[in-house]
Amino acid sequence: MARIAAVDYARTLALLGMAIYHFTYDLALFGALPPGTATQGAWQELARLVAGSFLFLAGVSLVLAHDQGLRARAFLRRLAVVTLAAAAVSLVTWLMAPEFFVYFGILHAIALSSVIGLVFLRLPAGVTLAAAALVLAVPWLAEANGWYLQRPIWLGLAQFPRPAMDFEPVFPWTGVFLAGMGCARLATRYGLWTWLAAWRVSGRGLHLALAWPGQHSLMVYLVHQPVLFGAVYVWAK
Repeated sequence: MARIAAVDYARTLALLGMAIYHFTYDLALFGALPPGTATQGAWQELARLVAGSFLFLAGVSLVLAHDQGLRARAFLRRLAVVTLAAAAVSLVTWLMAPEFFVYFGILHAIALSSVIGLVFLRLPAGVTLAAAALVLAVPWLAEANGWYLQRPIWLGLAQFPRPAMDFEPVFPWTGVFLAGMGCARLATRYGLWTWLAAWRVSGRGLHLALAWPGQHSLMVYLVHQPVLFGAVYVWAK
């Protein structure tokens, strides 16, 4: 399917939310805001909303990219890039703050969810959405019934997970990815993508400004935090 501008715009909006959150996180880290500002209240909810947006859109993109059948080479290439980027994030954060390093963050979640998503690629939307609801419900069911599983920690069922700067475990976050897949299948069924494919904002400059970050979301993700961190560090000093 041809690239859909609205999906790129949505990704750009998620990137903007991510940049705002990380800027706030960095300000708190260097003492410009009260400690813990970015990890509680509305800021914590923003972080969850941004993470959910990325995973939902990744699920949508998996369906759009392979709507005519699985393109195995393209899928494996993309999976390798995301996996290597996730490993790089783990390594860099371990070197910077080993006690809070990212062992299963948003990129790890997208990589594993993409593999899991292959199982649902040709299943009816209702089945995928039901699976999404189940995955989303598991953490609450586990907590209510004391069904804790300390290992593997990336499942998200540990009673006391290891602290990390970023943690999006399989339960519940793969459920958000599957919800994106299910909604994308429904959009295909009802012709929404055909309508959206013909729409974009007026003005080439505005379109590029809104679409370009979303078209290069992985690069923006990897670059933005070092830039923000460095800028706040210089300002704080």
